[in-house]
Amino acid sequence: MTRTILALALLVSAASAHAQTPATCDSAVYEDRNGNGRRDGNEPGIAGVRVSDGVRIVTSADDGRFALPAETGRTLFVIKPAGYDAPRRADGLPLFWAHAPHPESPALRYGGLRDAGTRCPSFGLRRTPRRDADLDVLVFADTQTKSQVDVGYYARDIVEPLRRRDGKPAADLGVTLGDVTSDDLSLYPAITEVTTRLGAPWLHVAGNHDVDTDATRDEDALLTFRQQFGPDTYAWEEPRADFVVLDDVISRPGQKPAYVGGLRDDQFAFLQQYIPTHDPKRLLVIAVHIPLFPDGGETFRTADRERLFALLKDVPHVLVLSGHGHVQRQFFHDAATGWHGASPLHEYNAGAACGAYWSGVKNAEGVPDSTMPDGTPNGTARLAVGRDGAYKLAWQRAGVTAQSGELTRAMHLHAPRVLRHGAYPAWGVYANVWMGTPQQRTEFRVDGGDWMPMKRVEQPDPWLLAENVRDDEATALRGYDRSPEAQPSTHLWRGALPTSLAVGEHRVEVRTFDRWQGEQHANTTYRLDDAAP
Repeated sequence: MTRTILALALLVSAASAHAQTPATCDSAVYEDRNGNGRRDGNEPGIAGVRVSDGVRIVTSADDGRFALPAETGRTLFVIKPAGYDAPRRADGLPLFWAHAPHPESPALRYGGLRDAGTRCPSFGLRRTPRRDADLDVLVFADTQTKSQVDVGYYARDIVEPLRRRDGKPAADLGVTLGDVTSDDLSLYPAITEVTTRLGAPWLHVAGNHDVDTDATRDEDALLTFRQQFGPDTYAWEEPRADFVVLDDVISRPGQKPAYVGGLRDDQFAFLQQYIPTHDPKRLLVIAVHIPLFPDGGETFRTADRERLFALLKDVPHVLVLSGHGHVQRQFFHDAATGWHGASPLHEYNAGAACGAYWSGVKNAEGVPDSTMPDGTPNGTARLAVGRDGAYKLAWQRAGVTAQSGELTRAMHLHAPRVLRHGAYPAWGVYANVWMGTPQQRTEFRVDGGDWMPMKRVEQPDPWLLAENVRDDEATALRGYDRSPEAQPSTHLWRGALPTSLAVGEHRVEVRTFDRWQGEQHANTTYRLDDAAP
């Protein structure tokens, strides 16, 4: 009897040890020539393609085969190389990943990881024609829909105007920089159906409003997001640029604040292996949700930022894309934030597609104005990447179509309509230059006279201040949610309007020298009237 019990104990111990040691996957990357999503007999393997589980990176052999430990709960993905496309899922998103089984996945309100997973997946890729044109990327931040009504706004205000009339993809690639939804993760399929109408392969960053709020630890906070969108950390390569997508939201269930910006050790392990393989002639784009720069405190953990910057220091062409703030900022990292590269590191903190959370007075089409607190209209960014790491950025207001000719409109002007002739010149024209950088040259002139410099000021946009007053003075609600309170803008310029000119109307021109789009113009008018005391 004792021997039987001992033998059983040994068997259980051996089985337990075997279960804790992950099996090694023996799978392949192959050329999916017919695009059916499975490997057929005549489809060859592809050599030299990297595959990862978010920590380790391996490279496919001459026959396309690769081996990775199939660890429970991990998401395996192919690092899509330039010159290939990933197949599309039925919902239009790129299929470049597969979950390993996660039998211990907790039960969560929005489902978590519901599929059984694939322990040893293979990955199909399709060759694409050689392309010499610049890479065209649509950059969305914070679509942040909280209801099906908001999904409708997103479709009509953001996506439909961007669709091309010829049926071709709206861009070569698209990326959403987190907060895909606003806590209601059941909206993911509806949002995806809208986004994929654009026809471009689309990447998603996780945001703080994309977490499972009923998860009890950070490791489980993105299970529903991963079910829908795949890994939270990965790389994707295009002919002109390499993209590294990073979940930089550290969830802290039961604590205050409930999250902080930062990175995990497994993400650093991935980066330490991937960054040395990056071609230094190409642009390396780091896509995150929470900005890396300090924003009223340690919103992103200082130690993590410095650790990331140490890995990026010798990469010659780097651009950081972030969201989260629902304002628009151009930030250039230097030694003050721990950056010690040869030149400042540019972080473009993109404005939100939803603007100020789909708020404000509705237009004729029934879509809220959604101007952001810094006076930037809601919309999307466009990133064009050329040779040798060169890139250009532009902001496209929501509702503006590619056929309208307004893609390069750069600013909004605000000026008084009438001033007293001869009054002290204490009133100004304001130019909210949406993509403005701190040192950007901005000038104005009146009636075709000499150009005069405008001064950059960090104060609220007067147009939005006036909208706040209109909301305050209204005796009935002007919309579902009123416009946000105006806050200081980092891209506002002011010039004092002359009052000594002749009585009558005067034309004001403003020009700004955008570092990416060149000289940009806007104009307005004001009138001088005589008045008696």
